Amino acid sequence: MKKSIAILAALAALAAPLSAQAHRAWLAPTATVLSGTDAWVGFDAGMSNGIFIPDHAAMNLAGLVITAPDGSTAAPENMIRARYRSSFDLHLTQPGTYKVANVMNGLMATYTENGEQKRWRGQAADFPAALPAGATDIVATRTASRIETFVTLGAPTETVFTNPGEGLVLIPVTHPNDLAAGEAATFKLANDGIAAAGVEVTIARGGTRYRDNPEEQTVTTGADGSFTVTWPEAGMYWLNASVRKPAEGATVASNASYVAVMEVLP
Repeated sequence: MKKSIAILAALAALAAPLSAQAHRAWLAPTATVLSGTDAWVGFDAGMSNGIFIPDHAAMNLAGLVITAPDGSTAAPENMIRARYRSSFDLHLTQPGTYKVANVMNGLMATYTENGEQKRWRGQAADFPAALPAGATDIVATRTASRIETFVTLGAPTETVFTNPGEGLVLIPVTHPNDLAAGEAATFKLANDGIAAAGVEVTIARGGTRYRDNPEEQTVTTGADGSFTVTWPEAGMYWLNASVRKPAEGATVASNASYVAVMEVLP
């Protein structure tokens, strides 16, 4: 029970808008494009003030899912959790593109019972049956957080780019492992399976520790959820978006957040 509460508390923090939270979540690979018949890639994951600078807290990887090019689930190796970052390795044994994602979904609710305010946390499927019969003043919020990156062995493939229909997800038009400085790349965002229009996407290049200018840009998705980025220079980039929907009628409110880490080559 304590573990579940800790996971959902972390989920709530990840789903919060950036204006209310200084710490940024990231899942960064040591390389994104590799050659040969097999290869190894290392990953670091954390919550920090500066992007890719482990200075605040390690990421909880309870929701880590690695999808191999053939659609199967690959296993991380050598997992550790240090004070400021979590780390693991991935052995690439299939040609094509892998998706590495840390996904957390849940529901948080407050309600009144016998004049006392109480809280409930759990999975959306268990709500509202888990609430007592006399519960009133119910306020519920569904939360969904997805943090992911992509790595390719050999030629890029697209089999891992599926839309799960839950939460905020990225649908590449330009392959995320085929990015070059000075070139434009296009992606789409969908929320709960529907095009996410009018959503602000923040793009920031890593390595800000020794720069006065954070070098961030913001773009807004179009009616079909699409947005285009022209990469100013090579480097590792962090993309973030969030969508908040108020409750309407019998529905619950929802907070969804998405983070991607992509490498732009010269």
